[in-house]
Amino acid sequence: MLLVLATGIISVILWYTYIFFNSFQKQEEIKMEILAEAYVQFNKATNNEDISLLVKIIENNNSIPMIVTDVEGTILLDQNIPYKENNKQKVLSKRLEEMKKVHLPIEINISKDKNQYIYYSNSEILNRLRFYPLALAFIFVIFLLIIYNVFNASSISDKNKLWSGMAKETAHQIGTPLSSLLGWVEILRSENIDQTYVDEIQKDVEHLNIIANRFSKIGSEPILNIHNPSLIIEDTIAYFKSRSSKNVVFNYNKPNNKLSVKLNKDLFGWVLENIIKNAIDAMSGKGNIDIQLRDTSNEIQILITDTGKGIPKNLQKKIFEPGFTTKERGWGLGLSLTKRIITKYHNGKVFVKQSQKHTGTTFLIKIPK
Repeated sequence: MLLVLATGIISVILWYTYIFFNSFQKQEEIKMEILAEAYVQFNKATNNEDISLLVKIIENNNSIPMIVTDVEGTILLDQNIPYKENNKQKVLSKRLEEMKKVHLPIEINISKDKNQYIYYSNSEILNRLRFYPLALAFIFVIFLLIIYNVFNASSISDKNKLWSGMAKETAHQIGTPLSSLLGWVEILRSENIDQTYVDEIQKDVEHLNIIANRFSKIGSEPILNIHNPSLIIEDTIAYFKSRSSKNVVFNYNKPNNKLSVKLNKDLFGWVLENIIKNAIDAMSGKGNIDIQLRDTSNEIQILITDTGKGIPKNLQKKIFEPGFTTKERGWGLGLSLTKRIITKYHNGKVFVKQSQKHTGTTFLIKIPK
């Protein structure tokens, strides 16, 4: 409704501007015809005639640029054309050529064998009025962009509230069975059961607790603490190693020095899990995942490379958009949350560094120190 109303208002203004412009232009043409007649009468006047009115008409033209020439094109008179004395002839000649393209000259008969021509162009006010519709159209476009951004921001805000609400509710729902599972793990420890199995169940229960904590943090500002990113990477690799196919080979390369970076441990681990999980899916459970941690003067860089099917170039930015997925059962939230966690909460960057079809993909994460 706002768009239709704005378009209607702008259309009416532009229409009346067009009518006003044509009317103003017509008035200037009539004014020049009157001035031309006064100029003729002035040249024909005798010494005894009163020419004060004619002089007033000619002198009162203080807005319309005008040049009077003879039959041969010699400039006899000019009005309302700014110039300096040293370039007078050059400026007047140029303006005369421009005037010839704007209006037909007004022919004035001075005597039987003597004609002169008045050339003129639009006044400065009329020239400015010509660009008024363009300025109005520009303002209209800005107005539309503002409306679009307001509604878009409102829509994004509503979606963010919805997703954060769902995430917090999910964390709340997970909490109840999670408490029971912790109790059952303790009961299993007291039974005559292989403790290795119980330890693995314990790890999964702890991981579920981490997932619940991650979901509870969505929509609120996370707390960043000093952590060694290498330890978080190693824990993530260890978790996936015991729960992935033996055909998935993990390789990890890290710097020798100990790193200390401000991170939210749970959310940063979530980022790593999302990318690694996608890498395993892209390789169909068979291939290599190479993770490299780099230390530079201003930031840390994590490169995660798989040997999967690759990502087409036209999709390498879209994969971070909420709801976009290439999986049949995907929700399209993993990588969008990954980008949000890195860019908004850690002031970093995450993107596809390179990808080739049937060769693999490299994700690059940058986090400032």
